[in-house]
Amino acid sequence: MKPLIGISCGTFRDHAWCPPSYGHRQTYVDAILRAGGAPLLIPPVTDEATLRVLYERLDGILLAGGGDIAPSTYGDAPHEKLGLVDSARDDSELPLARWAIAEAKPVLGICRGIQVINVALGGTLYQDIPSQVSDSLRHTLSYEREDWTYMAHDISIDPNSRFAQLMGVQAMTINSLHHQSLKELAPGLQAVAWAPDGIVEAVEGQGDSFVVGVQCHPEALQASADPRWQALFLAFVESCAAYRPNSALAASLTHP
Repeated sequence: MKPLIGISCGTFRDHAWCPPSYGHRQTYVDAILRAGGAPLLIPPVTDEATLRVLYERLDGILLAGGGDIAPSTYGDAPHEKLGLVDSARDDSELPLARWAIAEAKPVLGICRGIQVINVALGGTLYQDIPSQVSDSLRHTLSYEREDWTYMAHDISIDPNSRFAQLMGVQAMTINSLHHQSLKELAPGLQAVAWAPDGIVEAVEGQGDSFVVGVQCHPEALQASADPRWQALFLAFVESCAAYRPNSALAASLTHP
């Protein structure tokens, strides 16, 4: 059976008079399907007991991109350039990340997702790169171009990292659609890729389980713009498939 992979959703509102919608972009689903996984969209459920029921049925967690994380979650005051915050999403994704990493369930974080992993484990964020990082690049270039496949800048990759082994390179060019980034790295994480201005572009866990976060949007590149990114999703889905027997055994012991 294909591993069941939860993709965290954001909150969207088309019109002020309409109820909000939960969802995410098709490219996340496409990337998981292409890699052999079964994607399941996870709404921002804030009731912990209900969230845990969803979590226990998943073989892996994909923390997807989206808006800013509330600074209160990492002990900071709001910056004047802070963007829109989705508190319900923070309240669901942070526990999902903590549970998964503590229980060695595979986790892949993309854009906002790499930031969620870092905050969940005790790290902090730059709330606005242009105003908080001197001589920084424009990390919103792909957004400004309105092109998810626009290659905005290069990154360098630690040649000794798992990430380098997956991608098969020590440098590459990526898209870029973010104004926040990792500041203080959380315990248990290792930075493995950087932009020319020093902004962290990828992290991985220090243990044996699959914990990888990337600041760019590989789901928008892996189809045709840069198929090398398919290796990341394949490795993630394979890790989720390997985790499944363990999760099934745990569920049988916990819920006879």
